[in-house]
Amino acid sequence: MKWMNKRVLVIGAGLSGQAAVQKLQQLGAEVFLTDSKVLEQLAGVEKLGLDPEHLLVGSAPELEKIKPDLMVLSPGVSPRIPLVQEGISRKVSVWSEVELGMVDCPAFCVGVTGTNGKTTTTTLIGELAKRTGRPTVVAGNIGVALSGQVKGLGEKGLVVAELSSFQLEFIDKFRVHVAILLNLTPDHLDRHGTLEAYFEAKAQIFKNQTAQDLAILNWDDPIVRDLGPKLKSRVLYFSPTSFLSDGISLQEDQIVYAEKGKIIPIIDRQKLHLRGAHNLENVMAAAAAAKAFGLSWTEIAKGLTEFKGVEHREEIVGTFDGVLFVNDSKGTNTDAATKALLAFEEPMVLIAGGKNKGLDFHDFMKVVRVKVKSLVLLGLAADEMEQAARDEGVETIIRATTFADAVEKAIAEAVPGDLVLLSPACTSWDMFKSYEERGELFKELVRKHYRKPM
Repeated sequence: MKWMNKRVLVIGAGLSGQAAVQKLQQLGAEVFLTDSKVLEQLAGVEKLGLDPEHLLVGSAPELEKIKPDLMVLSPGVSPRIPLVQEGISRKVSVWSEVELGMVDCPAFCVGVTGTNGKTTTTTLIGELAKRTGRPTVVAGNIGVALSGQVKGLGEKGLVVAELSSFQLEFIDKFRVHVAILLNLTPDHLDRHGTLEAYFEAKAQIFKNQTAQDLAILNWDDPIVRDLGPKLKSRVLYFSPTSFLSDGISLQEDQIVYAEKGKIIPIIDRQKLHLRGAHNLENVMAAAAAAKAFGLSWTEIAKGLTEFKGVEHREEIVGTFDGVLFVNDSKGTNTDAATKALLAFEEPMVLIAGGKNKGLDFHDFMKVVRVKVKSLVLLGLAADEMEQAARDEGVETIIRATTFADAVEKAIAEAVPGDLVLLSPACTSWDMFKSYEERGELFKELVRKHYRKPM
């Protein structure tokens, strides 16, 4: 696309939207930015240097006046809002921010999507990528917009991108050379409406792959597995539960790679710092990606051994008075929280609740009944969660009024040898700006409690 004199409307003025504006300015486009929030609520926007007639915040602009050639959506912007729907009806091209981010970047791209495990897998691949010595960017849904990170990255560069369903909805020519789909369970149904629509958005990651590219798929997830024969790219499966004669799987306690009868040991699972079967999936997917961009199995094993995990995902806060505290604030849906519960064997006090994303809690509470001795609930979804817990026979249910109250009540329930786990199974948006803010407060409150004089 020739960008000079192109009129582009960026919708959403958060970090992704601001990065998109800056990239479009560098490309020479005429940029408009809109957001439903007023300017005082939008940190950093004034630094973009947009003329007042190009900064259209506080209400929806009139498309007839702007006449955009292209609309770029920030991930948090629903395609159902009237402004986007009007643009579509006017035949205006609509791009996700990640499409813009990679539009002029010739680097080798590894993309990671799935309902759970994206951040851990992306971070791990990023650490492995750095071992190649090639310029490496880790961005996307992980907290840094692609548009602001890839400038100057040449063909030898590596981009490792965490890609959410929101970011994949409106891609056009964005090509992912190694595309990973970790798993698929119900999530974000409040936006996508159905599991089928959610899956279609995730599957966009493979849209522009060729026969020279690689798709890495989870054999244990039937929906994901069945996608393999439909793809244009080469397919490599991984499985922590079934031995694969072609793929990455477990043989006894060894993670191995098998191809045409030849088996190559990669690493003993006991050498991994990451706990839980779900993290074996993340490790296997990351190892497959690292092999594709040129690391040897020996180099990969060394990187896997040294990886300690990511913040807010089953993060060990510490052991205080014999009680282990774990921060899994990134467990924002029932599947992620279930995996966290299954990763630990200690008697457990669980802090859960927040804003629901249209999910049913009954199956989750069946696991809670078995794994959790005391359940502490708070937030907008607390009533719904309590009803599901009672339906499934959870005995000890404690309600909290604030987050600090929830932490104190969880500590009061725990005895030496127990685990206090924050894994909310909900988003943080009823009480916090982000799951990171929620996780940081959890860690702060735990440490503050044990600093108190006895």
